[in-house]
Amino acid sequence: MNFNRCITYSTLILSMMVCKPKTQEESSMNKGTSPNPLLEDWTGNYNAYPPFDKVKIEHFKPAFEQLIEEDSLRIHNIANNTEAPSFQNTLEALEKNQVHFNNFISLFYVWSSNLSTPEFQKLEEEIQPKLTAYFDKIIQNPKLFARIESVYKNPELKNMSSEQQRLAWKYYTDFVYNGAKLNDEQKKLVTDINTKLSSLFTKFSQNLLADEQGKFLELTEKDTNGIPSEILNAAAEKAKSKNKSGWIISNTRSSIEPFLSTCSNRELREKAWRMFVNRGDNGDSNDNNKLITQILKLRAERAKLMGFATHAHWRLSNKMAKTPEAAMELLEKVWTPAVARVHEEVLDMQKIADKEKLGIKIEPWDYRYYAEKVRKAKYDLDESEVKPYFQLEKMREGMFWMAGELFNMNFTQIDDVPVFHPDVRVWKVSDKTSGKQIGLWYFDPYAREGKRSGAWMTAYRDQSKFNGEVTTIVSNNSNFIKGKEGEPILISFDDASTLFHEFGHALHGLASNVNYPKLSGTNVATDYVEFPSQILERWLTTPEILNTFALHYQTGKPIPKELVQRIENSSKFNQGFATVEYLSSALIDMKLHLAGDVDIEPDSFERNELKKLKMPNEIVMRHRTPQFGHIFSDDGYSAGYYSYLWSDVHSADAYEAFTEAKGPYDKVVGKRLLDYVFSVGSTIDEAEGYKKFRGKAPSIAALMKSRGFPYSH
Repeated sequence: MNFNRCITYSTLILSMMVCKPKTQEESSMNKGTSPNPLLEDWTGNYNAYPPFDKVKIEHFKPAFEQLIEEDSLRIHNIANNTEAPSFQNTLEALEKNQVHFNNFISLFYVWSSNLSTPEFQKLEEEIQPKLTAYFDKIIQNPKLFARIESVYKNPELKNMSSEQQRLAWKYYTDFVYNGAKLNDEQKKLVTDINTKLSSLFTKFSQNLLADEQGKFLELTEKDTNGIPSEILNAAAEKAKSKNKSGWIISNTRSSIEPFLSTCSNRELREKAWRMFVNRGDNGDSNDNNKLITQILKLRAERAKLMGFATHAHWRLSNKMAKTPEAAMELLEKVWTPAVARVHEEVLDMQKIADKEKLGIKIEPWDYRYYAEKVRKAKYDLDESEVKPYFQLEKMREGMFWMAGELFNMNFTQIDDVPVFHPDVRVWKVSDKTSGKQIGLWYFDPYAREGKRSGAWMTAYRDQSKFNGEVTTIVSNNSNFIKGKEGEPILISFDDASTLFHEFGHALHGLASNVNYPKLSGTNVATDYVEFPSQILERWLTTPEILNTFALHYQTGKPIPKELVQRIENSSKFNQGFATVEYLSSALIDMKLHLAGDVDIEPDSFERNELKKLKMPNEIVMRHRTPQFGHIFSDDGYSAGYYSYLWSDVHSADAYEAFTEAKGPYDKVVGKRLLDYVFSVGSTIDEAEGYKKFRGKAPSIAALMKSRGFPYSH
């Protein structure tokens, strides 16, 4: 299960946006204006693509100002239509609306996530609050909401298709959820809060990025003993990029975790660990603690305006879990056996440390290093033995093959489409049988300055059919470290799992086959959206993938069956660590947002709550509060980090449908997965869709079994 922030901005803002070819009349609006690519239609082969080769930072501000003006006029015309409200003149009008605005927002967030220079950050600080205020203005438009409500409550809706009924429900509930029924005074207060939060989110993200890029660990020759060559090669390249000699370990997860797993110098491990876990928490200009206090207060105030006891209650009211209590019940049910497993893992590590007669007690900076020693002792498995078989490009090829087997997709690389950075490559995705284009897939695998850490998927354009065939454009972005030029990029087994996870999100977008973009692809509840990506991780270890694509980078030979068996034997190894590391973050997230409007000092709150939970001393949260981008860089996963576990209950249970049949490539089960999960977006209720796929609601038993935890009904 992977816990990096995955989907970037599938929130109300973008779910209200649509991309479609514009009519001649609409396109003429921009004739005679200066050539700003952000105001033009996307053109070109492959059903059109983003003009990355034309966009410059100076285009964003004037485009934004013009698009706000144009879009305000469109919304005004829909809201003030003198005809009686109908599905077509209200909801479909909204779905047809805002083509250029959607394109603008897509590219704005590409720059924010991947090309965040100081110049762009200043622009972001200016535009983001205005963008937030504008969408509040749409939600709070009483005439527009009255029309939406009229369509939703019109008895004639029952005679329309189930997807049209779902769209009406979606619009109505989204508007109500975001404050459409508040009075004028309350609406103003909500707008003020949202605008302030938007600025705080931007600052939080920029502070975190600054700590990740501005702090690093320099190594000398004597520090390199025992560190694998691929890590040192990447560290040497990083040093060169900063005009330094020697080696540099970056302050990002993709650099720190391999270093902590392999570095024999305990002092250096502690330095690297402290640098990483204190991101946003150094008492300097990049410190996030005061921002967090303000964010929590504003969220609590907004929740009360919305009529909810806490931010957590508001956020979960439209999720599968429905209530914080339901989410907490699941988290706590898994917490106890996971902590017990950690204590067992630490005992095994301490025994090895004691044999080494170093006189140490296992500390957090030791955990990964000694876990590898335990893995070697218990399962005769060493990461350095496995990694040569996991080449980034071969794993990508394996993902493509898997998509072909499961969803009948074919990937063809194209080089006549512009990209936003030379590292980015593009593939045309088609149906294997008909050859019809499904979409485009962009791949941006490498870390660089100005790119946020982690791995994620995003959609530049959602699939839709109601107003002409619109194919999707999706992207997977990662932070793998480049080594020497011409050498293959070797990735860990966990990295390969993350790659498959994020590709699962991309396939969720690519497989979408719906009419309305608001219901398309990954526009589902956040505690369900991780299910399609988490189940895709499980195909990594299938023999079909390992035997064909896990090839030694020097010999080209497939990974030996006995090594695969050792990997399988160790599949439940270190599950205590992985689960507690994640659960502690999820529990703190929920507790922060259940606390209400009290003043919270993040560090002390985190420390005290972890003590109450009896958090093992040898582990820290996967995302400590001052660097918890999932919940403080926007509202997306706030009071929602539990979603990964909630979704994994579904994915573990769903995979058993394959194992109970003919295996992971069973065509009948795969067709059901496509028909009721991957292709339907939010056209049906998530729980209903799952039951249609599985024939029943998911059980936690499969999750506990997959992690090797004891469970009794």
